Amino acid sequence: MKKSILILTLFFTLFSINAQENVKWLSFEEAIALNKENPKPILIDVYTDWCGYCKKMDLNTYTNKTISNYINKNFYAVKLDGEEKKDIIYKNYTFKFQKEGRRGYHQLPATLMNGKMSYPTTLFMSVDEKILDRIPGYLDKTIMEKVLVYFSEEKYKNQNWVEFEKTFESKL
Repeated sequence: MKKSILILTLFFTLFSINAQENVKWLSFEEAIALNKENPKPILIDVYTDWCGYCKKMDLNTYTNKTISNYINKNFYAVKLDGEEKKDIIYKNYTFKFQKEGRRGYHQLPATLMNGKMSYPTTLFMSVDEKILDRIPGYLDKTIMEKVLVYFSEEKYKNQNWVEFEKTFESKL
């Protein structure tokens, strides 16, 4: 009996530690619904299953404890497959998968990225669901931390990136 309790306690402790270090990814629809109840900026990671740098970002950036905790506290985080097959309804419009070439693309990420399909791309939306920026390419934890603070603390409203970067103090 004591052994079972010890094993369960150990399991739940490891699970809770692991859960705190991982980004709590939501679907696009979940993030939009939550944002209506409790407004927060939205971070969207647009990826594909075949993208090597997307996987590298998952392993090296999003698993960093400082980064994942900051995202979970300050953003609704969305994983959005650029080749998603299911329909997504947003602002009374149904976005669909478009078969094109060997693969195809989903209309929602294509729209959010202004048709510039590059993976990975990190998008930031304001609490009123306006696109603040689209950042294509791999972001390591050092760059990601700066970008997260810049958008979550709304530094972009009164400071350009160069000025912000000069005064930024990392917590990594």
